Amino acid sequence: MSGGLLINWRIAKSVQSGFGDPQFLYNGVNMTKLATIIFFLWGINALLCASHLFTVSDVPWDDGKALQIEWKVPADTIYLQKADSLGAWTTIYAGSQSSYRDTDLNPDLVYNYRLLVPRPAFQDSMAFMAKAKPREQWFYLHKLSYLLILLAVSLAVLYYVHGARRGKDYFIRRISGLDSMDEAIGRATEKGKPILFVPGISDLDDIQTIASLTILSHLAQKAAEYDTALIVPCRFSMVLSASREVVKEAYLKAGKPDSYREDRIFYLTDDQFGYVAGIDGIMVREQPAANFFLGSFYAESLILAETGFSTGAIQTSGTAQASQLPFFVVSCDYTLIGEELFAASAYLSRDPQQLGSLKGHDFGKLLVIVFIILGVIMEIAGWHGFKAFFEGAAQ
Repeated sequence: MSGGLLINWRIAKSVQSGFGDPQFLYNGVNMTKLATIIFFLWGINALLCASHLFTVSDVPWDDGKALQIEWKVPADTIYLQKADSLGAWTTIYAGSQSSYRDTDLNPDLVYNYRLLVPRPAFQDSMAFMAKAKPREQWFYLHKLSYLLILLAVSLAVLYYVHGARRGKDYFIRRISGLDSMDEAIGRATEKGKPILFVPGISDLDDIQTIASLTILSHLAQKAAEYDTALIVPCRFSMVLSASREVVKEAYLKAGKPDSYREDRIFYLTDDQFGYVAGIDGIMVREQPAANFFLGSFYAESLILAETGFSTGAIQTSGTAQASQLPFFVVSCDYTLIGEELFAASAYLSRDPQQLGSLKGHDFGKLLVIVFIILGVIMEIAGWHGFKAFFEGAAQ
């Protein structure tokens, strides 16, 4: 046949395969082996195609509790199932999307998934299988925004502390409640009456209690200088020990260690309202000229403040409990609102480390305000990347 291919099929009986079967030859080529290779390659190609159609992978740079599942199947509805520890399949997603993120998983455990694609024409479904293992990473990339903010605030704190140690005078707005301390101590000295200081009703693990003890140190030193009695009732033993040490050190700084009286710093009771009743009794009997309620307070705030108001004392209060601030504001002469309680130590002592820390945190607040404004502007403009960058840190 001119112009064509000469096909010469024959069975080579003289050449046998390893199993004794005849080998088919085409122009000297073993067609049995060729067909086997083609079938093998076709199987590999089918597997590769299936692996690209349905994939399960670990979410990179996370805490090892999520897997990303993706599929490329042209179907109106698919069913994604996950096998439990007993091998039973449970549908976790049904819809038309092309991806799904499975969360709240355990790191380093293998999870098996099955994708079912209905075929109405054949009245059956195609099934794709895949499995993966979530792994915990050393760094959570979605919390990068937190890291950057933390670094910025930390550098600001170090900068301001360094500046304060070099003698730079940073401005702190006037806090009336702290400026009134000298006035309250002076009034108590003139009337010959004691000063009552209540360090809140929480234990020493509350940051508000620690802030109140810092103010107590300054107040005790002033009281020692004016020879004015100071009464400090405590609810917990740890607060009692810390209060005694703080007041004793203040008297030593004032140069009057002999004037320190340990019995005026005493324990009342652990019971919340029993403690309040005891303080009310002290205010009625001792008639202190100045009351200081600084620390963590709850339902007893109004009871304390109203009793103190009825005795005619100058009252200064402060707490970070927002729900109790209205009661203190209406019944006390001066009130430290929220963070003013924590800023008091830097305000009173002017210690470089505390002052620098306060200014550094103020810089952090300013940074957050700037980010909020930028976020609003970018959302209005339709740029959602800025918001997504910070949303990931909250997950």
